[in-house]
Amino acid sequence: MEEYTAKDIQVLEGLEAVRKRPGMYIGDTGKRGLHHLVFEIVDNSIDEAIAGYCTKIKIALNKDGSVSVEDNGRGIPVDRHASGKSALEIVSGQLHAGGKFSKKAYKVSGGLHGVGLSVVNALSEWMRIEVYRDGKIYSIEYKKGKLVQGVKEEGTTEKRGTKVMFKPDSEIFNASFDPHYLRERFMELAFLNKGLEIEFEYGDKKELFKYEGGIKEFVKYINQGKEVLHEIAYMESEKEGVGVEIAFQYTSSYSTSLYAFVNNIKTVEGGTHVIGFKSALTKAINDYIKNNKIPKILILR
Repeated sequence: MEEYTAKDIQVLEGLEAVRKRPGMYIGDTGKRGLHHLVFEIVDNSIDEAIAGYCTKIKIALNKDGSVSVEDNGRGIPVDRHASGKSALEIVSGQLHAGGKFSKKAYKVSGGLHGVGLSVVNALSEWMRIEVYRDGKIYSIEYKKGKLVQGVKEEGTTEKRGTKVMFKPDSEIFNASFDPHYLRERFMELAFLNKGLEIEFEYGDKKELFKYEGGIKEFVKYINQGKEVLHEIAYMESEKEGVGVEIAFQYTSSYSTSLYAFVNNIKTVEGGTHVIGFKSALTKAINDYIKNNKIPKILILR
């Protein structure tokens, strides 16, 4: 039997654990995992939009294989954390560090809390972050998750927000970006966040997604080409700090298309929110039929 002692215990420092086992954090290193890197950064900008501070997000697939995501939100804090480091260095270079664990900075948020930005950093050949805050430009740079330039003030600006640029590490990923796969998600996010402008640039194309009608326009988009039976029903409410938005429309089709999300994240396997909606809708229809004494023959039709 081989000896198993304390010297066999390995401690991975910083972001080494992510590079060692990327699948634990992003699922895989194929197409899904590669695109997940982009979604994690975009989700941070979406959270700023939900909080009411961001109105535009610009995403670009660059010719060198890198990606840039820029928003006009508040900008990642750059002031000193209690640890002595800049808050920007903490959230970009350390796992489980972020502003989404309490309800102070963000009431709701999606993505991997305190993990997303640092995981993308760990799995990138290089990453550069620029923060536009208080009239100044701040930057920080990494290579394969290791800090190569600490937070530095680079000049002045009238902009506000954060720009994250990174190039996925080709030693880890065995796939390339699919612009059409990405654009579907960006369009979806624009539908889910009414009024938010999402610009996507790839190759020689530049697309703009913005829907003032929000999920009502989402339903209209889904039902295009179908025979609709009524106007889109829409409702929005909040109770005990939980906001709910619902839009639906019946068509002559025999199949059902149901899309559910929580904090902008699609819940493909449903959940209590889907079960609750279906139960409430069924009860409301049955009560209407009963209270209005609608003939059974009409119900069957």
